Amino acid sequence: MGIGDTFKTFVGNLAVDNGDTISVRYGELTRALNQDFRQTDSRTANNLQVGSYGRWTAIKGISDLDMLYIVPASLWETYRDGGQSRLLTRACDAMKARYPNTKIYVDRLVVRVLYQNFHIEVQPVFAEDDGGYTYPDTYKGGSWKYTNPRAEIRAMSEFDQQKNKNLRRLCKMARAWKNRHGMGMGGLLIDTLAHNFLKSTSIYDDKSYLYYDVMSRDFFKYLSDLPKQDYFMALGSGQRVKVKQNFQKSAGKAYDLCVKAIAAEGTDSQNDKWRKVFGRQFPSAEAKAETASVLKEDFSFTDTEQFFEDFFPVDVRYPIRLECEVTQDGFRPHSLREFLAKAFRLKREKTLRFFVERHQIPGDFDLHWKVLNRGYEARKRDCIRGQIFEDGGNLQNTETTDFYGDHIVECAAVQNGVIVARNRIKVPIE
Repeated sequence: MGIGDTFKTFVGNLAVDNGDTISVRYGELTRALNQDFRQTDSRTANNLQVGSYGRWTAIKGISDLDMLYIVPASLWETYRDGGQSRLLTRACDAMKARYPNTKIYVDRLVVRVLYQNFHIEVQPVFAEDDGGYTYPDTYKGGSWKYTNPRAEIRAMSEFDQQKNKNLRRLCKMARAWKNRHGMGMGGLLIDTLAHNFLKSTSIYDDKSYLYYDVMSRDFFKYLSDLPKQDYFMALGSGQRVKVKQNFQKSAGKAYDLCVKAIAAEGTDSQNDKWRKVFGRQFPSAEAKAETASVLKEDFSFTDTEQFFEDFFPVDVRYPIRLECEVTQDGFRPHSLREFLAKAFRLKREKTLRFFVERHQIPGDFDLHWKVLNRGYEARKRDCIRGQIFEDGGNLQNTETTDFYGDHIVECAAVQNGVIVARNRIKVPIE
């Protein structure tokens, strides 16, 4: 399979696979609100699907969906003066009355509706003459704010056509990258950065899948060179899009991985190198190529590695940082990242305490761990490990350095059945 066909398959693998369920949920909520605010049963009128799903840049595993419900203009005077909380509460009660067994609650700007594996944030709004919307904010007694998602949707659609449909595909590939590497980046930020990149160059205006390898490389180089700043201006609307986590360093690493993958074109390792950039949704190599190196060894072992993507949908939205404390009898503790920064490798017989140093995940979540032993010694001892297991409640896990190799410890935060944050750290032992 050529590189163009491989990337085409990759983009196909990213397609949202529960669109029918999402549409049904949107319709149910719209009907409940229309019954309360307008005494009609329409499942489609007076709503607008926004966010990544509305811009058609969402990928498989999306869990954070957004919907605007357009409140009758005649009710503006009812809620204009200090009625922000009352408007949100009315919308919440209308949906609760229709779906009493679903968890629904007001959360400052929106009403959150929690389903299994995804949730919808419903925002009641008043339409403005310019195509934008005024929405309620309950913070500090309440205020009214403005948004214009139609401008973002229109800008995405128009620019995607100008760029030979490459914009939406690049947005989707970028989401696969941020999910693979645990980047806490919002969907609108990703779409804005992809838009800005393609706007900065005409090289890919008439190109397609055959050039997605070098387009990926150039995109990550573009991201790595951007100055660090608190926000970017969204495509179309020009609204400020907050940067939750600096992405430049990770983008630089992705650029390096892309360079190596391009250099490996036509070899057995090509696909594996691209999977290091984008994750397991990128097509794997042929089975015979994957097992070739194993056949050279004079012993057998069981590949016990599991993958988070096989257990949970992945929609990374928040930063989380994993740290490790290295201790040994008679020595003071050190940070593993200090060892890595100095390119040191660990000796055996040390104790490693992995823990969540910090995170920005709102609300409760469950933490899951994966400890993967790699290298000749791990295979020889038949001790690959790599199984997914749940945290004991302290957001930490203790291991020991038993044998050499470049091992991996990874954690994933699961909220409402979805991985919303993840991080990993390499453990080099000699």
